[in-house]
Amino acid sequence: MEGPDLSVGDRIQRAIEARREGRFTDARRDLLESVALLRLAGTPQELAPALKALGQVERDLGHGDAALPLYEEAAVIYRSAADPLSLAHTVRHVGDIHRGAGRPDLAAPCYFEALALYRSSDRADPLELANALRPLAILEEAAGRAELAADLWREARDLYARANVAEGVAECAARLDGIGA
Repeated sequence: MEGPDLSVGDRIQRAIEARREGRFTDARRDLLESVALLRLAGTPQELAPALKALGQVERDLGHGDAALPLYEEAAVIYRSAADPLSLAHTVRHVGDIHRGAGRPDLAAPCYFEALALYRSSDRADPLELANALRPLAILEEAAGRAELAADLWREARDLYARANVAEGVAECAARLDGIGA
């Protein structure tokens, strides 16, 4: 199933499987091809998830600087499509890239935007909200704002508990203990 006969959907599925198997270079190849094809013949709603998937693979490969414009482009698409939950997820990843690159001043606004989007939706998944609270709590804790960090860790802990994510609950509890809250 190689070559031009392979559909974009098949390429993306193959990329997802390759990523799951840790074959990031193969996943990157298929996603680069998919993004190129979608730029030519796809719709923005099809392109945005492919951009995010490619961005994630770039992050898996340690290429945060290559991932950033992919996520930013997907965010522009989600903004224009009025898709707040996809936008929130994407903006959170932009924040993660900035935080990972040591740019907390650029990460924090992304997390605040993601939180606002999640909180304004009655369809927001508690796990997604918890995953947006966590990195903001890390930033606030690192900035020495222990009280605000503790509030964020508590909220994230409760959401992780609702979502039955024991690792998240344990991390939040450990962080709360670490800051004496």
